[in-house]
This record gives sequence, structure tokens and C-alpha cells, in this order.
Amino acid sequence: MTVAGPAIVEHGNEIVMAFHLTTRWGADEPQPSVERMAEVVSQLDAADEEHVSVSLTHESEWCLAAYPSGLLVWENLEEAKPRHMTRVPRATVLELWQILARGGLEQIEKQAWRPGYGSG
Repeated sequence: MTVAGPAIVEHGNEIVMAFHLTTRWGADEPQPSVERMAEVVSQLDAADEEHVSVSLTHESEWCLAAYPSGLLVWENLEEAKPRHMTRVPRATVLELWQILARGGLEQIEKQAWRPGYGSG
């Protein structure tokens, strides 16, 4: 993987936008592999009342944060107008993270979001 510009990364033959994930315990990891994303999503299975979410953030500041209950929050961190879905399967979280990592904001926008953070 090489950096091809200030926020664009080559991953094999594919060019993706810059993104990072945040693990359950707060570590930030730039441009994780799909395998690593899956590992981080599985962290939601651990019992931990203090550290309750994992997230993937695109360079545009759009973020998908997932919670153990299946709550998924979609928001632009600069705008603070969150939307959410409930009972989202872990596999769907991983799929949406991959779409976000490729910059597929419009595709994510088409999901059945409800206003606010919801409750998880």
C-alpha cells in the first residue's frame, strides 16, 4: 500500500480515499485491511461497559459507529446531525464500512436512517 497523494491510497490496483478506524479501546488505525475491519467489528462481542463502540471515519469526516446492540450511527463529525439504524447485523456493518472506505457516501445515504443517535 502506498500513498499517492495527501488523502488517496493505492490498495493493489484500486485507489481509495483515506480513512481510519477506531477500535473498541480507542486506538486509531489508518487504512486497515478488510480482515482487520472484521476483527475490529468482532470486538463488539467483548463485554466492556466503558468502551462501547467501534467506528470507521472517511477523510470527509463521515463516520459509521457501531455498538454491541446493533445500533449503527451515521454522521458527519463536523455537522453533528446524526442518523441511526438499529439491529444492524455485524456483516452489514462490515459491508457498509467497506463502502465508506471506498468513498461510497451516496450509497450509504440510501440506507433506512432515522434521525438522532438512537439508543443502544
